[in-house]
Amino acid sequence: MQTLYATTGDNVILLRETTRGWTVEPLLHGVGAQCLAVDPIDPQYLLVGTFDEGAFLSADGGQSWRRAEGLPASRVLSVAISPSWRVGGRGVLFAGCEPSALYWSEDGGRHWHEASALRQLPSAPTWSFPPRPWTSHVRSIALSPCDPGLVLVGIELGGVLRSTDGGITWADQRPGCYLDCHALLLHPAMPGLVFEAAGGGVARSENAGDTWHTVDEGLDCRYVWAVASPPDDPTTWFVSAAPGPREAHGPGPHRGAMPNRGGAAQARIYRRQETNPWEPIAGYPEPLSSMPYALVIPPTEPRTLYAGFRDGQLWRGTELGSAWQKLDIQLDTIFTLVPVPA
Repeated sequence: MQTLYATTGDNVILLRETTRGWTVEPLLHGVGAQCLAVDPIDPQYLLVGTFDEGAFLSADGGQSWRRAEGLPASRVLSVAISPSWRVGGRGVLFAGCEPSALYWSEDGGRHWHEASALRQLPSAPTWSFPPRPWTSHVRSIALSPCDPGLVLVGIELGGVLRSTDGGITWADQRPGCYLDCHALLLHPAMPGLVFEAAGGGVARSENAGDTWHTVDEGLDCRYVWAVASPPDDPTTWFVSAAPGPREAHGPGPHRGAMPNRGGAAQARIYRRQETNPWEPIAGYPEPLSSMPYALVIPPTEPRTLYAGFRDGQLWRGTELGSAWQKLDIQLDTIFTLVPVPA
């Protein structure tokens, strides 16, 4: 039986599978929730980022919340909790913000340190989010399971940046990455292996994000949004993609990932195994009329892919996406899905 956290762009929801089906429990209401992270060692410890209300923390699995008062930013579009940098038994917190900035906290969100060197990189003046070109944001954060100093961030739109000392110093846009970064996944079973999902395609790094090369063969949709991989199998990867941002998010400007529901996504979910090209997987209505914003493979179900959609549907693909089932769940939107650690 699976348990997942979801963010809807407004609320935080707990989705729990039971013998009688799925239950939907709202945990945090009306805060503009964009993203969520769970401490991989303490599954009760949660960090949520919002579009205009800063960040919220819970130490009891979402039953109660407190605001991260010390965070000097209100728009938080990516969060992470380190599996390897631990202070007092809990992972160090990271928050990626708009305008583009990265903060970390070693005391449970009471005090935050800015990775100020990030904003001083030579490429920083060129960072620009196309729907609102006067700004940009840290869309994705990837932390190493074994190296506390390794931090990768993806700027929308500004590329992949890398720190090896916990965010003190930074290497600018890494060679070969895509600039319109949407998601980064550093594989837990092979910590040097990282995939980037981006507007333009998919890039791969074998040296923990230092250099990259594109892996786009087989993709006939190149606006790539989400990425997932079985936690025990670094040879298998999934991405979601649409022909372009207008199809993925709908026409018109949007806040962060906040969608305008007009239009049809014409989206697909692709699978890549070993060194083979990407291939669209079947078993669901194709092409998809709604964009899969969230892809996740829980460690407790390493051959099962969950896909959360812009229109609030949740689908489950068993046997590495070979057979699909629409689950009896309907939310407003699903921005992120995060499994509860076993």
